[in-house]
Amino acid sequence: MIEETIFSKIIRKELPSDMLYQDELVTAFRDINPQRPVHVLIVPNRHIPAVDDVTADDEAALGRMFSVARKIAREEGISDDGYRLVVNCGEHGRQEVPHIHMHLLGGEDVGPMLSRKNRDHS
Repeated sequence: MIEETIFSKIIRKELPSDMLYQDELVTAFRDINPQRPVHVLIVPNRHIPAVDDVTADDEAALGRMFSVARKIAREEGISDDGYRLVVNCGEHGRQEVPHIHMHLLGGEDVGPMLSRKNRDHS
């Protein structure tokens, strides 16, 4: 049985969202708790729990996620200054929803990828 997630309900339009894009492969909508002026989630319509669950059959949807990120970044006016794309996986990767998703963050400097403390593991 496929696990039901909040994203599944948004994809099916059973929950309200500020949807920016939807086609047969992916859906994109604004994050309800934005971390930057532009914070959009891009998700495959087919439930894939995490990156570890990706198969060759998912390549078209995952590629579409990147092309939709580019499209939305241009529409939101952040492509010239830059933006960050983030995909978390599993507990240590801080994945909060068990449905693979890409965060598109921009509109201001997103800061360093990791703090110095986190980079120095010695």
